[in-house]
Amino acid sequence: MSKVKEIVDKVKKLINHFGQRVLTRFPVLKKVGHLLQMLSPSRYIGILDWYIIKKFIDTYIYAILLIISIAIVFDFNENLSKFTQYHAPWRAIIFDYYANFVPYYSNLFSPLFVFIAVIFFTSKLAGNSEIISMMAAGVSIRRLMRPYMISCVLIAGLTFYLNSFVIPHGTVIRQNFESLYRNSKKNTSAENVQLFVAKNTTAYIQHYDDQYKRGYGFSLVKTKNKKIVSHMTAMEIQYDTVADTKYHWKVSNWKIRTLKGLKEHIQSGASKDTVLLMEPTDLVYSKGQQETFTSPELLNYISKQTSRGSGNVVQYEVEFHKRIAMSFSSFILTIIGLSLSSRKRKGGMGLYLGIGLALSFGYIMLQTVSATFAIKDDTPPILAAWIPNIIFAIIAYFCYRHAPS
Repeated sequence: MSKVKEIVDKVKKLINHFGQRVLTRFPVLKKVGHLLQMLSPSRYIGILDWYIIKKFIDTYIYAILLIISIAIVFDFNENLSKFTQYHAPWRAIIFDYYANFVPYYSNLFSPLFVFIAVIFFTSKLAGNSEIISMMAAGVSIRRLMRPYMISCVLIAGLTFYLNSFVIPHGTVIRQNFESLYRNSKKNTSAENVQLFVAKNTTAYIQHYDDQYKRGYGFSLVKTKNKKIVSHMTAMEIQYDTVADTKYHWKVSNWKIRTLKGLKEHIQSGASKDTVLLMEPTDLVYSKGQQETFTSPELLNYISKQTSRGSGNVVQYEVEFHKRIAMSFSSFILTIIGLSLSSRKRKGGMGLYLGIGLALSFGYIMLQTVSATFAIKDDTPPILAAWIPNIIFAIIAYFCYRHAPS
């Protein structure tokens, strides 16, 4: 055993000696080492922090599972007759409907789940006099907030990712299921569609059938200095779904009038392939269509419509900004919940849960109302999306100021 110990000691000395020589020769490694120490999670997250983070996340997940399970039972009970009437297969009910129902509503009511988790867990700490013990040991409310904020970073990141990339695809599948098995008809046609397809170029379709990707009564007007320079009409216009690139259309029984001063040149034909900067999704709008776009697709759509000169993008801009604003809601609501429930009072957890539920539903309701203001009352979309956060941030500030220190 003594020989083994001697060998181990010699190896340690060799490693230390080698390390010192390397650091002397390459001083930048020493600076990198100090930087890694500064960035090490263990420097900022202690045992108490890990305890609170674990309990907070566990309570958050438990709240989601409990409430969403109850919601599924009520939803299934309500829709069972429709599922039976339209012969919905169990596979579609489970994987197309409820597999996408869960993330959609979990994310929609995420502020509620955050509030419940914070109040439920913190009230238990306060009720067991654990918070009093922490503060007696020198832990301030500001320091106590650190593990909660770290948990919120995880929740906010997950919320943004789900909102931006996962839920939109699931919403498409869920809406298709509802149109087939819940008699929730999707809008598959449009009348009198007018659309800016390029600068100074307007397309008009009298009737469009999205099922067959075909339009009737088509016209395309190009202007210059507010004067018509070209006018194209066609009996039918068909979108090319097999083309390698987008924007390919085929017009039938077409006629083009080209105006140059007082002269007019007319061309006509039976069919013609053309490229127009419009897609079927631009022609038919269904309620909640913006929710089916991922965040990059929303940005692309807004940019495309704005460059055409179209102003009908407000609901898409609100949706884009709302996804970002909603990610920050967990921080604001956590500050309110911690500030309210960290003090031990009569009434206990029930009182705090009541306040939490009221504030959570108030936040969700305010999101809906502010989005309506943007669409109908010309409120800037970014302001409409952030109004709930601004109002609740003010509430959070006053709650924090009156929290026990």
